[in-house]
Amino acid sequence: MTSNKSKVVEGKAAPLGKYPHVKRAGDFLFVSGTSARRADNTIAGAEADPLGQTRLDIRVQTRSVIENIRDILESFGAQLRDVVEISTYLVNMNDFAGYNDVYGEFFGYDGPARTTVAVHQLPHPHLLIEIRATAYKPLT
Repeated sequence: MTSNKSKVVEGKAAPLGKYPHVKRAGDFLFVSGTSARRADNTIAGAEADPLGQTRLDIRVQTRSVIENIRDILESFGAQLRDVVEISTYLVNMNDFAGYNDVYGEFFGYDGPARTTVAVHQLPHPHLLIEIRATAYKPLT
C-alpha cells in the first residue's frame, strides 16, 4: 500500500470541490470536513413537515456525520478507535449539548483530542455540524 494516497469514497456524498474524502500521509489518515449529507444530497436530520417548515435535529446530524467518518475510515481499513483528533464546527453553540451527548455514544475519555468551535455558516443552510478527523493507522 502506498504511503500517500487520496480517496473519494463511493457511496458517500460527493465532495463539493476538488478534494478527497480522505488522504493518507504515511501512518496518518486525514478525513476532510464531513457533514450529514447523503449520497443523494439529502441531509440526515433535516425534515420538512407538510407545510414546508424544516425541522433540523443536531442529534441525528451528529450521528450521521460520525457514521460517515466511520465509513470513510473503513475504506482504508481504519476504525473510529483509530481517530486521534477531531475538530467540530457547529453553526450554533446552543446545539453543543445534543452534539456532545451523541458524540459520547461513539467516544469516551480514551478517545480523540477534540476541539469544537462555532462558525457563521456551513455550505448548506440545513447543515448544523461538520467534523474533520485525523486517524493513526500504520501501514502493514
